[in-house]
This record gives sequence, structure tokens and C-alpha cells, in this order.
Amino acid sequence: MDFFYRRSLTLPAMLLLPLSWIFKVLVTFRRFLYRHKIIQSFHFPVPVIIVGNITVGGTGKTPLVIWLAHFLKTKGFNPGIVTRGVGGKKQVLPYRVTSETEPAIVGDEAVLLKERSGCPVVVGIDRVAAVRDLLVHTDCNVVITDDGLQHYRLSRDIEIAVMDAERQLGNRCFLPAGPLRESPSRLKEVDFVVQHGAAQQGVLTMQLAGDHLISLADTSIKTLLHDFAHKKVHAVAGIGHPNRFFAVLRAQGFEVIEHVFPDHYLYRSEDFKFDDALPIVMTEKDAVKCKSFTDQRFWYLPVDAKLDKVFEVALMAKLSASCSRFTSPILGEAKREADERAKQKQPVS
Repeated sequence: MDFFYRRSLTLPAMLLLPLSWIFKVLVTFRRFLYRHKIIQSFHFPVPVIIVGNITVGGTGKTPLVIWLAHFLKTKGFNPGIVTRGVGGKKQVLPYRVTSETEPAIVGDEAVLLKERSGCPVVVGIDRVAAVRDLLVHTDCNVVITDDGLQHYRLSRDIEIAVMDAERQLGNRCFLPAGPLRESPSRLKEVDFVVQHGAAQQGVLTMQLAGDHLISLADTSIKTLLHDFAHKKVHAVAGIGHPNRFFAVLRAQGFEVIEHVFPDHYLYRSEDFKFDDALPIVMTEKDAVKCKSFTDQRFWYLPVDAKLDKVFEVALMAKLSASCSRFTSPILGEAKREADERAKQKQPVS
């Protein structure tokens, strides 16, 4: 909601403050139960990396997860990814994403993660079950979770909080009066806080870079942004922060006709019946949901995360320390559990 990210309290925010206080008490109490081990977290024999945030709305978690997957591969790891599957059907049991999986089933981010990372991806609202499934059915030796900072049932070795450098923490109120899922003090407890936006001295920053458009009808056709033949376009965005996408296009000289859709919106061909033949430019996350009815008008802008070298060094130091604590062979416990279940002909839960 727009009033979330205004620095001063608006009337809607003030009216919702009583509910916000109740939410804060519940969140704080739940955190207390896990911190004092009154409710137990589940541990696994491989490092678990959480990429999340303390606010609602798009901050850039998915590009960072993709970056992490590629980075860890260069270091000799076999990463696997777990995600909730927002925008798809509610997956109570773990669902393994394949190249044929539809966004309507698992959500746009899960499909994009599979396409861009090349890693095994498991979707499920129960991330503990999803991680277990991932370890049983793949040779994964490090788990990355897309979101899940507040999913304390899953123990974690590294926490990375992503924050929008422009919007920051908004009005600093808890839901539903503001964007906060947890207290700002939670940022002092995570291992890394990465700000998505312009580089700042002394701050770990992530920037998204993309300089070419790809035809959705024929992905072999690419063109540099500044060489694109049509400068007036329909710009479509169903993401958490659409204005950032529109600003990128305008900075490249495009005349943008904005079309904003809800985050994770499942597009239909009827949504693109415009009264002209202008090109339609969208984000890659939007594009994965338009493949079944695309035509020559459709283009998308792929982006890649760029992070500081200092983050790479610090991340590897933290990960190495985590790995040293695991004495059992990678997947040993998970494989033994799978073998035992197979003998008993019991399904993996």
C-alpha cells in the first residue's frame, strides 16, 4: 500500500495502529518462544542460508537468491532453493519445480528461480518439509531459502536481510498500519543487511543491471536497450515496486505508458488488448506468466544482481565457519532417512 512507505503517518495508517500494536505483540511473543527454545527449530546436516526482509513488498530478494546460487556454484557447492511459491497454488506438501511447471501452480518467482539458477527448486508453505524433500531427492549440500526470515521453525546458519535503499522502512509501523513484519532492531541480529539501490559508503549494496531486451516470442532475438527501435512502449509490471522498473526504462529514453498490476498477478491475453501495436515491455518475472499467449509485441528486461567483493569474502568466511560444524557426510542423514522410508514403503512427509 502506498501509505506504508510515506515517512509521516497518514490517516489510514493511524486508523490501523491498534491492529498494528496487536500484531507487534504477537510477533514479539512468537520470537521469544523460539529464542528461548520453548518451541524448537529443525536443524539439517547442511548449511541453510535465509534471504529475507523485515518489510512487505519487493526489495530484490529473488535476484539475490539467483546471484547466490551462481556464486556458490563457482565455489564448488551444489545449492538448492526453497521458496513458498507466492502467487501459485498453496502447496501443503513439497512440490519439485521442473522446466515444465506452470507459474499458476507454483508462482512466478519459483519458475524464474528454476530457469535462471539451474538449481533444484522445491516449493512449500512448510519450509522444513521442503528442505527435507530437497535433501532427499538431490545432491544439494547448501540450501538457499527465498524469503523465510520469519519462518523460525527452520533453523538457519546465515541470515541475509534485503532492504530497499529508497523506501527503507517506510513509516516504521508494523502491519497493517505499515510495512514492518518485525522490529527494526531485528536487522542488528542478521549476518548481513544488503541494501538494494545506489551504492553508499560503508553499506553493503546490491544493484540490478540489465542492458538488453529479449523477445518473448523468440528468445534468440535480443536488442540493446539504447538500440531498441521503438521508444514509446507499454510498460507492464506486476511486482512489488513497479516504479523502479518504469524509472529504468525512462532513464534509457523510453516514453512509458504505465500498466501496474498486483504483485504476482497471473496475466491473461485480455490484459494486453491495447488500442495500438506498440511494443509491450515487462520484467522477467512478469514474462514467465505470458509465454502461452505471447506474440511479436512482447519483450522483457532480464536483470542480474551486482554485489560488492567485500560481501563475497564475508559470505564465504561465514559459510566456511558453518560448514566446519557439520561432521556427517553431506546428505548422510537425509539419505538414510529416505532409504529407511523406501524399505517401509512410507511416503516422504
